[in-house]
Amino acid sequence: MHRVGSAGNNTNSNRPRKEKRLAYVLNDTADTKHRAGINCLAVLKSSALDGCDYLFTGSRDGTLKRWALGENAATCSATFESHVDWVNDTAIAGDSTLVSCSSDTTLKTWNCLSEGTCTRTFRQHSDYVTCLATAEKNTNVVASGGLGGEVFVWDIEAAVTPVSKSNDVVEDDCSNSMNGSANLLPISSPRTISSSNSIRTHTTQCHGYVPIAVKGHKESVYALAMNGSGSLLVSGGTEKVVRVWDPRTGSKNMKLRGHADNIRALLLDSTGRLSLFSFRYCLSGSSDSMIRLWDLGQQRCVHSYAVHTDSVWALASTPTFSHVYSGGRDLSLALHDDSIWVATTDSSVCRWPAEGRTPQNVFQRGGSFLAGNLSFSRARVSLEGSTPAPVYKEPIFTIPGTPAIVQHEILNNKRHVLTKDAAGSVKLWDITRGVVIEDYGQGYVFAVSIYPFSNFNVQVSFDKKKEQLFEMVSIPAWFTADTRLGCLSVHLDTPQCFTAEMYSVDLNITGKPEDDKVNLARETLKGLLVHWLAKRRQRHGSQASANGAVVSGKDMTARSSAHSRIEVDGNAENDSLVYPPFEFSTVSPPSIITEGSQGGPWRKKITELDATEDEKDFPSWVLDCVLNNRLPPREKTKCSFYLHPCEGSAVQILTQGKLSAPRILRMHKVVNYVIEKLVLDKPIDSLNTDGTYAAGLGGQPQHSAGGEGSLRSGLKPWQKLRPSIEILCNNQASQSYVKCYYAIG
Repeated sequence: MHRVGSAGNNTNSNRPRKEKRLAYVLNDTADTKHRAGINCLAVLKSSALDGCDYLFTGSRDGTLKRWALGENAATCSATFESHVDWVNDTAIAGDSTLVSCSSDTTLKTWNCLSEGTCTRTFRQHSDYVTCLATAEKNTNVVASGGLGGEVFVWDIEAAVTPVSKSNDVVEDDCSNSMNGSANLLPISSPRTISSSNSIRTHTTQCHGYVPIAVKGHKESVYALAMNGSGSLLVSGGTEKVVRVWDPRTGSKNMKLRGHADNIRALLLDSTGRLSLFSFRYCLSGSSDSMIRLWDLGQQRCVHSYAVHTDSVWALASTPTFSHVYSGGRDLSLALHDDSIWVATTDSSVCRWPAEGRTPQNVFQRGGSFLAGNLSFSRARVSLEGSTPAPVYKEPIFTIPGTPAIVQHEILNNKRHVLTKDAAGSVKLWDITRGVVIEDYGQGYVFAVSIYPFSNFNVQVSFDKKKEQLFEMVSIPAWFTADTRLGCLSVHLDTPQCFTAEMYSVDLNITGKPEDDKVNLARETLKGLLVHWLAKRRQRHGSQASANGAVVSGKDMTARSSAHSRIEVDGNAENDSLVYPPFEFSTVSPPSIITEGSQGGPWRKKITELDATEDEKDFPSWVLDCVLNNRLPPREKTKCSFYLHPCEGSAVQILTQGKLSAPRILRMHKVVNYVIEKLVLDKPIDSLNTDGTYAAGLGGQPQHSAGGEGSLRSGLKPWQKLRPSIEILCNNQASQSYVKCYYAIG
């Protein structure tokens, strides 16, 4: 997936406007498992409402999931889908608000106990949002940090509260992450955080709630931590410095130096030990493999823990701060009662026992997780000089995930994509239907017998399978694909996506003339939006029937005038009929990722599009295509080629000029041309009455009728035969019944 950045003002008004793209993410499994590594964890303790504990997981597949926890069991009870890139961190604010941040530069808030409803989207950050921190006692306060060096402090309750209609209403970037016309928030400081002149508010393009911007970082921020009352904030990142802030005033209290590499994890002691501040201790984990304990009252490091051999990316502590758990690179930790949840990059989550009495325990392969008793004496620490030994080799329980796709290849028929996942499983996808049409398992295995030896199995690699699937066909590249989200994502960009066409006979579409050309992108878009179109017609009712289900006058007129030229696809019917080769699965439906003229990028499953999405939420070229059968202008370029007798052939050499063909050309038509112009070279009446060749035509064998028919109706009898002629292209033979296409020249 392409990186999503914040929009900026275009100072050059003459610069051509880049059209928004539409992408869709394919899935072949039930929506109860993550399909990429887990970046973050959060635990919500049981409430009086349902009495159930919940675990929330945020993944590189762009989704969050809620797991209802039982004894050695976890059930996925909801999927939160709206982010269009990796979910990097998540936190729980208050009793029922889930906050998430993403590489799509946004923060989103959700109702924890909903079925996945996004209540607000915030776009203040200019780059990836990497970390969050919450105040346990002051439940409204959340801090966010990102790669842009920005740190914002939010009052979540104020941020998600809609304003009254009496206020000036301006456009906001969020409403279920889809519509850009929601009620907006008043521009005010957080109610629980007093403002002062030292706070610099951060203005954005949208006029809505404005958080407090804490200024000071010059480089990326990777870690944040906040004390229970929300009166202290610590941050760290690529500057290798721990910065201490008062989020109520935005002022910087101190800078702590000592790490030799990026700071990746931070923890604050919120037990209220008396000192100059209402807190005292801070822990930091770094890519230099060190964990440092800082006394904030003395403003210095009081101990360094050299217990890791690589980066420290995660820290978690018991409520009393007596024991701390640390995790290595790409790991996430969350404490839950007498156990600890551990997530890694393999899309699964494991639950391990949390030993609170023993000062040294290792829970993970290679000693990645360490629990230690933090002695607050500067003289000795129980972990010093010890070599921890594994206590638990297997977790109590594992929530399995689906292995992420790590390799893909678009085949030359431009409809199938071969993929390989992290477990080695190889699959063949049809991207115009969004389904797996062949699952080869973990490599493709077949039996081989060599006498006198017995059979043995040979495993075919991904590259070998790609070679086996090669077809003598050339179709323009009308889409791109990537696996950034651990899934296969297909991207459509206008006008390039409309360059590929195929004949209906080659797509096995019944009820259409064989010679009809089918635009692959147009039919794919119709298949993706068939549910939206159906519900849109229902909502519009009789008005939609009267208007032929087109965009209303002023909107479409203005939208069409933005394009200098638009051509209507005269070869396709102006209806919503979806042909079988373009019907997407409703069992594992794909998700659309796109962006309209207002708001920002959004993501939703195609079966969950309920027509409340405004037409401004879609790119205008998509609506022009599916509603009005309008396609962008295409150059009338033809491909040119020469026909010559093959070397060594007895066919007479005839002088032929350069030939040209339209955007696509079936090999059968080339064969017919060869027969008529180069082989027969005599009147059609040379044919016998039964449709076979007369004797003496260059020694050609006689053919009986009934071969593959021509694409055109009303042809001469010989044109309906299957001639014994080989056409070579790039020295590769292609018989007449092989479907071969030339790319647009």
